[in-house]
Amino acid sequence: MGHSVLVLFISSISFPSANDFKAPASPTRQIAMMLWATLYWYFHQTEPSPFVTTEASKNTPDNGKPKADWRIKIKREGVFRGRNLLPKLERMGLIYSEDSAVGACSDNTEGWEEMFTSRRAFWQLSPRLFLFTLSPNANPLSIPGSPYGSPVGSPSQSQIKFEHGGVDLHGFTTSPGPQTLLGKPLLPDPYASGSHLPTYYPPPPLQYINTNGVRHPIRPKPPQQGETFYTRYISSLGEQLSFRVASLSDQPVVYNGLESSSSVGVIPSPTSTQSPAPPGTDTRQMTDVQLIHKWMNDPRVAKSWGCDGPIEVQQKFLRDNLESKHAFPVIGCWNGRPFGYFELYWVKEDLLGRLLNAGEAKDWDRGVHVVVGEQEFRGAHRLSRWISSFVHYALTADYRTECLVLEPRIDNERFIRQLEDNGFTREKQVVFPHKTSWYMRYKRETFDGPAL
Repeated sequence: MGHSVLVLFISSISFPSANDFKAPASPTRQIAMMLWATLYWYFHQTEPSPFVTTEASKNTPDNGKPKADWRIKIKREGVFRGRNLLPKLERMGLIYSEDSAVGACSDNTEGWEEMFTSRRAFWQLSPRLFLFTLSPNANPLSIPGSPYGSPVGSPSQSQIKFEHGGVDLHGFTTSPGPQTLLGKPLLPDPYASGSHLPTYYPPPPLQYINTNGVRHPIRPKPPQQGETFYTRYISSLGEQLSFRVASLSDQPVVYNGLESSSSVGVIPSPTSTQSPAPPGTDTRQMTDVQLIHKWMNDPRVAKSWGCDGPIEVQQKFLRDNLESKHAFPVIGCWNGRPFGYFELYWVKEDLLGRLLNAGEAKDWDRGVHVVVGEQEFRGAHRLSRWISSFVHYALTADYRTECLVLEPRIDNERFIRQLEDNGFTREKQVVFPHKTSWYMRYKRETFDGPAL
């Protein structure tokens, strides 16, 4: 089937001043990062028509024509001209070829002229494969207020964001997690390493254990309490979406990402988790226990979760979920303002997995439980952004994950329809001890990117 394909090549790369940064340890990695960032920008642009016009389909109305993936061809020119560069980028998964033959040409150049990537493939790549920090010189030339180690006159992060259409080139990278009130990060930057090379590590060899009679892989440790593990600038809303692990800390978790003008300068005040926050308290000044207490005592939420009651109930609830070996609790934020509570879990050893037929729950299937606690952040337009971001995270956190699932109660028809509008399919009804639910799945094979 034909594809409408644009062509990309990078003519050259402008390096920062040698007075500020050392040369990259790996030029190939530098080019891969530049290509990844360029593709991130490109796949935020208006999508070309997906309909394929051929001799056979030329008389068919557009809505009835075959569709093709959104592709872009990588041309072997400019910085891509190196003999071994395209093979390396192909092994990284950044570019592809439909020609999988060795080739009979002795100079090994055959088959490297038709390289491409697609939106579907790009959004399933982990950015940790490509993003890394440059190595600063001992005494970089910089000015007060500019990013550390940046040349004089470099724009600030906020200037870059707004001058380039609001696209955060960090994509869905993690950001420093919990901080002291003085603003000093307690968690390392995810791209910081002594070698200044990408921080992606392949999954370890499989080892299996049994939990409650269910055989499943040993799970990787989740992020730490308070750590932000996903953040992405949502260009259609002009806001930053982030997910972080919930925390039992008696201090509010400070947001350290891009902020709107309305949130700049907000400094959390010390509060006690032993008592609810006073009515009207800014959610950024509340501990996670207080947030969950507030949301779980909303009659709308209590009807579904049954976790209402005094704050001690939610404190135990959060502690139990932090101690779970197959799930972890999540706080979602818009521009640093908490809006909901979520739980990411491995399906196979969850109660859901035990209720499915043998073989239905695969080793790496993940699920999510959801609560949107803040009324102002409800609505289909926001739901499509955060639910597709959970799919995005699940599929990039581990390439072996083939689907993300939800199990909404069957009487929650509005939410079920919204999930269907966002790519989830109803598989079957599942009877739990406390509810009957629709088992709904979003499969990797249908994912072509999060809602922008």
